[in-house]
Amino acid sequence: MHATRVLALFATAVLVVAACTSSAAAPAPVGGGASSAAGVIVNAASSPGFGTVLTGPNGMTLYTHAGDSATSSTCTDACAVAWPPLATTGQPMAGAGVTGQLATLTRPDGTTQVSFGGHPLYYWQGDTKAGDVTGNGVAGFSVATAGGAGAVPKASAAAPAKAAPAPTAPALYGY
Repeated sequence: MHATRVLALFATAVLVVAACTSSAAAPAPVGGGASSAAGVIVNAASSPGFGTVLTGPNGMTLYTHAGDSATSSTCTDACAVAWPPLATTGQPMAGAGVTGQLATLTRPDGTTQVSFGGHPLYYWQGDTKAGDVTGNGVAGFSVATAGGAGAVPKASAAAPAKAAPAPTAPALYGY
């Protein structure tokens, strides 16, 4: 009986040590990526044609929607499936290169969404890797830029096309 008691105490000690040293991972916030205790970190990255764009903690490009305001998101239900909101559980923090104002708003479903310069931020399901900007111009969404101006449409980010020079003399074909 003495051996049974020693084994029971040993098993209890193992369980206590295991419980004290295990670290259960907290679920990632909606919108994916790492977050700190204070909330998600919004980063900046260089993008050809757009300059410095905002990215989520997972490195994916963030977007804004023309129909949103600083206090509400118009992208819900199926829209929010295609354009997952950048959600947080705390105050968002600006990474290097992010110079605008980060804030939050409460979405209709009760989650907290990150906004930048008064524009709620979203990912685009069509982007498959960091650096993709395939959602720009789709359904009123634009790439979010890091300078605090919100979003810049791709057309205005590219250099304007040069007009063809006016002809100076009629063409003579040597007949």
